[in-house]
Amino acid sequence: MQSLLKAAREAGTGLPPVERWHPAYCGEMDLVIRRDGSWWHEGARITREPLIRLFATILRKDDDGVHYLVTPVEKIAIKVEVAPFLAVRVDAVGEGREQSLVFHTNMDELVEARADHPISVSLDPQTGEPTPLVHVRGQLQALMTRPVFYELAGLAVEHDGATGVWSGGEFFALGA
Repeated sequence: MQSLLKAAREAGTGLPPVERWHPAYCGEMDLVIRRDGSWWHEGARITREPLIRLFATILRKDDDGVHYLVTPVEKIAIKVEVAPFLAVRVDAVGEGREQSLVFHTNMDELVEARADHPISVSLDPQTGEPTPLVHVRGQLQALMTRPVFYELAGLAVEHDGATGVWSGGEFFALGA
């Protein structure tokens, strides 16, 4: 399990430095990343996994809240319904305050929840349905799949009147 933690801490290496690129805005593309993690272009689902993975490496979210595909020479806006990635698995290493939670995304990225990779959960005001997210990189997040969130709920403890989980020395509340 220690190798899993090491891999998560080293994650992100080898990705293009999209945060340092400042190209001209080139408009919008009819590209949507849906809540279920599927990618759609002009109403048709993209089924070529290597293409999706390539796009995921040049994806960023700016302070304006918009997601962009970014290269050194162009910046194109796309739509993301909730989050561009899915957290499809979580592994708990250790227990209690010493616990670390390592999330696996649908893009094979590993993320250890900690202060710089927080877990957040918002509740839909009308349905009460939770939207559990974990920070991946830049301003990009992964939506936890239902089984992953249920697994977190199984690890939950009480702390200062809140129900949540420990990871990387931080406590993350699982409810609003």
